[in-house]
Amino acid sequence: MDARGRSNLSRREVLRGGVLACLAAGCARGSLAAGPVDELPLITKPIPATGERLPAIGLGTDSFNSGAREQISLEIARMHELGGTVIDTAAAYGDSEALIGEALASAGIAGKMFIATKLTAGGFSDFFGGGVGGEASFQRSLQRLRVQKLDLLQVHNLSGMETLMPLLQEWKRAGKIRYLGVTTSRVSQHEAIVDAMRKYPLDFIQVDYSIANRDAEKSVFPLAVERKVAVLANLPLVRGSLIGQSAARKLPPWAADIDVTSWSGFLLKYVISHPAVTCAIPGSTQVAHLVDNQRAGRGRLPDPTTRKRMEDFWSQHAA
Repeated sequence: MDARGRSNLSRREVLRGGVLACLAAGCARGSLAAGPVDELPLITKPIPATGERLPAIGLGTDSFNSGAREQISLEIARMHELGGTVIDTAAAYGDSEALIGEALASAGIAGKMFIATKLTAGGFSDFFGGGVGGEASFQRSLQRLRVQKLDLLQVHNLSGMETLMPLLQEWKRAGKIRYLGVTTSRVSQHEAIVDAMRKYPLDFIQVDYSIANRDAEKSVFPLAVERKVAVLANLPLVRGSLIGQSAARKLPPWAADIDVTSWSGFLLKYVISHPAVTCAIPGSTQVAHLVDNQRAGRGRLPDPTTRKRMEDFWSQHAA
């Protein structure tokens, strides 16, 4: 357990906990924003290595099963309609890759989305079944996602990084992946993420970051900016618990100044307004929640003064 009381849970465990927390809280999201989602300009941010711009709000996923097929298809299709592109999954997330691939193919949008997945050197047989890692995992991901190449391939929780990084660089040179990176969802691995940025030519890192967990600001983000590494922010709503904490509270009146009308918007706009963050990848289990999240990727971003005001407001009401 680190200083913030965060245990070394996998992102899969964390997200599962988030779904349960959300259910316990009734999935309250403050007052959901009204009006068309696309009435405000889309916020995009550049990938530092190339200048390619990505919408600032994506979609994070967890383990799915075939019973979630319809819901996944609806969410991904709606996300595309709203201008979102970044979908993050992993070989370890059960049927997630296969169901995402099916949804993309069904909607005819596979080439229009930015698909990121993850692998390890030895697979996840101890926890998730299958035990497929390395190149076999990569090939399986391509097959499941129904693509010839990936936009982003990441080493999952830094597992087997030394073995995998030469392979990822080779696949990038061969045009099989466009970008490469490493991930964590644990504060305890932030130092290792910093070491990885110093050691390898990374295009992306993925790290846990939220208004309630700002460790990455001091330990990770400065080097990411210096090394021109893009940042995907996972757990921006902290398992859904931040929504639950906010359910009974009103947004501050000045939230309207940054086009925020829900707690999801408040929390996500804080994350994507950090200069180091390229895209936040909140999970969602309902189309209405996806729409609310995507709304946070439009309109005005908080400036540094407003970010400090958001921090102070959150600290006061969370105490």
